[in-house]
Amino acid sequence: MNKKIRFNNGEECPILGFGTARLDGDQCYEIVKSAIDAGYRHFDCAHLYRNEPEIGRAFFDKINDGTVEREDLFVAGKLWNSFHRIDMAMLALERSLEDLGLDYLDLYLIHWPMAFKDGWEMNLKDANGRVPYSDADFTDTWRVLETAVEKGLVRSIGVSNFNRAQIEDILRIARIKPVVNQVECHPYLNQSKLLDYCRSQDIALSGYRVIGLRGGPTKSAYHDLLIAGIAAKHDKTPAQVLIRYQVQRGVIAITKTTSRKNMLSNLNVFDFELGPDDVESINKLDRGRAGRNYPFHSDC
Repeated sequence: MNKKIRFNNGEECPILGFGTARLDGDQCYEIVKSAIDAGYRHFDCAHLYRNEPEIGRAFFDKINDGTVEREDLFVAGKLWNSFHRIDMAMLALERSLEDLGLDYLDLYLIHWPMAFKDGWEMNLKDANGRVPYSDADFTDTWRVLETAVEKGLVRSIGVSNFNRAQIEDILRIARIKPVVNQVECHPYLNQSKLLDYCRSQDIALSGYRVIGLRGGPTKSAYHDLLIAGIAAKHDKTPAQVLIRYQVQRGVIAITKTTSRKNMLSNLNVFDFELGPDDVESINKLDRGRAGRNYPFHSDC
């Protein structure tokens, strides 16, 4: 079972999503197929991840063998920073659709508010080690995404890694309101202020890194003793507690694993509830900007 969030445009999105970052080649293909078999229907993709053709091949094969129909899948994509320019944004979307083998995306996000130098090469730094920014304005980019909705290429549009001021810039010019803002979100960076603001605007919050890094304790609540204690109390894993924390807050939780066992475990979060004391204790783990994994900030 995977509960759904209803967006401000009436479309629905499974509250649990499967992330596809850092999955490559045949491994990516096999993992996405396994995730579909495990029960995932929401897939979080991006041009930046350089694996959309492999994901598309997995979608094709699981649709072709009757496991799912296209309408069963909720597929999200993201417009990379190099394509903010208005004459490139639609081309980037069309390329993602071609690579994924789809006629439309369920959700398309502006990946980051900053724009990089235009071009298909996605180098993050120039020869001098500097990020090559451009002066493209994301409000102009937003208008292209609205056109994509009107053309039927995308059902819902939103943003990623935007703070309150940047969302307000979008809202001032939008004909179509963003349905979601996706940001890093976990107990060490719980984004409570941004969550409250997004709720006030009827914009859903989607979280990545909700579990953190299983393999190491650095900046990961997965290894926090408080989380371990709550998990033991509920006879659940730390990962399940971290996912359940987001579900109870109404945050769309994006998780990723290469383990079939963990795929199934991460979906099994609807048969228990964190008590008010549990939630209050987890909320107190917040470290603000010091708790983030990424140097860029998206909090209010």
